Amino acid sequence: MDFGSGFDIPDDPHKQNELFVQLFNHGDGTLYDSMYTPDGISNISGGPLTGEARTRFFKDFLAGGPKIDSKVVQAFTTGDTSLLIVDYHLDIPGENGEMISVHGVCTDVLVRNADGEWRLAIDRPVADVPAGAHAG
Repeated sequence: MDFGSGFDIPDDPHKQNELFVQLFNHGDGTLYDSMYTPDGISNISGGPLTGEARTRFFKDFLAGGPKIDSKVVQAFTTGDTSLLIVDYHLDIPGENGEMISVHGVCTDVLVRNADGEWRLAIDRPVADVPAGAHAG
């Protein structure tokens, strides 16, 4: 998929999710990061990141080739704010070539900016805790 001319995040939550998956799996961290508001928060790293720290994380993380698949299970929109609840499956290449699989639920908050474009304001994935494990 060629994103050379940029992209527009659509109004439909399911199509928004499809675009997020395509951009994530494309592997370009700067491009993926451009979906966020300048002060948007992402917790994909395991902690809240915003601004340049978020951009650096996505550049490094997506360069490693992780792949995601996700499905919107609930969506709520009012005015210029949208809340998506998403089931996700993330495969992350490990240091020794093994694939680390993570499943969970993500809460995404999108806002429409002054130009009428949707952008991510909050991206908060929460991984499932395996049976017998303790959440920290």
